[in-house]
Amino acid sequence: MRIIAFIPARYHSTRFFQGQTGPPTPKSLALIHIKNMNQDKPMIQRVYECALGCPDLSEVYVTTDDERIVACVEGFGGRAILTGKKHPSGTDRIAEAAQKMGLEKGDLVVNIQGDQPNFHPACISLMIAPLLEDPDILMSTLQYRITGEKEVQNPFNIKVVTDEEGFALYFSHSPIPCFRDGGPHQKHYKHLGFYAYRMDFLVKFASLPVRVLESAEKLEQLRALENGFRIKVIESPYDSIEVDRQEDIKRAEDQIAREDYCKGG
Repeated sequence: MRIIAFIPARYHSTRFFQGQTGPPTPKSLALIHIKNMNQDKPMIQRVYECALGCPDLSEVYVTTDDERIVACVEGFGGRAILTGKKHPSGTDRIAEAAQKMGLEKGDLVVNIQGDQPNFHPACISLMIAPLLEDPDILMSTLQYRITGEKEVQNPFNIKVVTDEEGFALYFSHSPIPCFRDGGPHQKHYKHLGFYAYRMDFLVKFASLPVRVLESAEKLEQLRALENGFRIKVIESPYDSIEVDRQEDIKRAEDQIAREDYCKGG
């Protein structure tokens, strides 16, 4: 069995381009300052190097729709696969790349979002474990408990709720669940942008129709739930900041300065 990680990275990101002056810089190529190294690195390089720190991964690839991102990845010694430009989600882009590589149905595919420049490699091992232990689990992802009201209300933090067995019930930009009566026992979990799939399910996922909830929330994982498939959710002890907007770069740099999870760089 091979366990292959793909990092989907498209060139255009509307939210990230907002507020930029001069020629727009794509999110994947935005520079992240690494204070302890006194060095700037493209975000896609940081993500790639964090992925290399996970011992369970056989190989790591960036999959992108643009030659400029391919050139950047190959420039720092990484591997990249060029895909089509019209994929509705990163998972669909990964499905194309995985099929181009001829992965077998029993292989595991890991999706690492290209805007997570400081994730702990141990998170990937945690996420893969259920698929290695239970052949009936087709897909898994991660959650992280959040406590601050600002984090709960932030629509850029995707929230997730699960059943008693740890399978996802729903994902949303909205604060879920709604604790109508308040109280001290409220728990909210943020979804972290990582997925693991069995190769045969990944191919099936890419063939599923995009339904109402995925279209409404613009969250690809809802495609699995809407079409009747379960997603195992594992709690991570480590947070991972996603870079959605310009101001998130500073947040990511501050986290890296406090604790740099990426040992591959």
